[in-house]
This record gives sequence, structure tokens and C-alpha cells, in this order.
Amino acid sequence: MLAEGKACIRNHRRILTHIRRLIAWARYNNMSIISIAHVNPSTGPDLQTRYCVDGTDGQKKIRYTLLNERISFPADGSTDFPRDIMRCYKQVILHKRSVDPFQEPRIDRLLSELRANEFVLFGATAEGAIMATVLGLLQREKKVAVVVDAVGSHNTKESKLALRKMEAKGARLVDTKKLAGDSHLRYVGICGCKMCRGGAKESPIQVGAEY
Repeated sequence: MLAEGKACIRNHRRILTHIRRLIAWARYNNMSIISIAHVNPSTGPDLQTRYCVDGTDGQKKIRYTLLNERISFPADGSTDFPRDIMRCYKQVILHKRSVDPFQEPRIDRLLSELRANEFVLFGATAEGAIMATVLGLLQREKKVAVVVDAVGSHNTKESKLALRKMEAKGARLVDTKKLAGDSHLRYVGICGCKMCRGGAKESPIQVGAEY
């Protein structure tokens, strides 16, 4: 998500701004948040090119996506959860070791069994984890909305194809403004690159209101 990362998404400033807005919108509306974080092992021959490595800053969540009342679970193949987890915590953070989160038993159980009117997805990447999560939820007969201007990607062509596929399968495509209204929020407040700090000469971004 940040410019200094090994695999930063395209248009990261725009995506981060919308994500910040959506998190605040979810807090204001007392929504529960399920965060899925990729984690790669800290050993192996390709460590220098690997991203989201366990124990590094690159694997941490963006600070304004974290709620105080949260609980985190490792990717350990377990399916265990505390009783009434979504009532006890406002945010559940689940780690995964592959693109498809449903390959993790704990994530599969929670997303399959959770009673929710609709899942609202944003993050990265459209052609990777977002598409895998959307298709998995749709296969489980869940309602899904994808916030297209809060979804990052590495490949424009592949991300457009992914969004069309998600929509064709039954996902609803929305934008931040439609969900949360207008805002004049301009800077992401987390990335130190020139664009995110306001050094680039461009007009202010208009984004949605401050899951």
C-alpha cells in the first residue's frame, strides 16, 4: 500500500485515501470489520524479493485501518474461534498464506458461517485476493459489494477483467461516494512519498465521507 513497499499497488494515494474514508464510515456506523492480511515466511531462497514477510513492517496493517477492539489470528490451519467473536470484537484480523483466503480453514469457517446482509470489500489486489474473496463469498451464496475506487491493483488490464468477472458472477460494484458521501479529505497520512505528502502538482481528490 505504501510507495516504499516491494509490491506497491498502482494509484496508491487514491486507494489509501478512499480506504481511510471507508474505515471511518464503518466506525461511525458501528459496523464490524474483518481484515485479511497476507503473510509470507521469513526464511527461504527468495526472501529478498518476497513481500508481506512475517515480522517485518511490510506485513503490518495500515494504522488507520485498525480498531481498538480487535483480535488477530495466525495462519496456522486451525478453525478455532472464541464464542460470539463478532459481538466481543469490532475487528477480526485473519492471516493467510496464499492468494485465496478460503484456503485457510479459519477464514473459510468464519466467512462461510457468518450471518451478514452483505459483505463490503476493499483493499488489494483486484486481480488477486479481492477477486478470490468475492468469488468465494458468492459461491457460498453471500451478497457482496466491491468498492471499486478503494481496490488497488498491479495490472490495469487484469484488474478490469477481474472486476467484470466479479460483476458477472453477481457482485455489486459501488464507489466510496455512493456509500459514504462527499469529503474533502486530501492526504492519506501514512505514506511518505512526495505525492501522498502533497508535493505533486495536481488538483485535490474528492472522495467519499469519513467498514
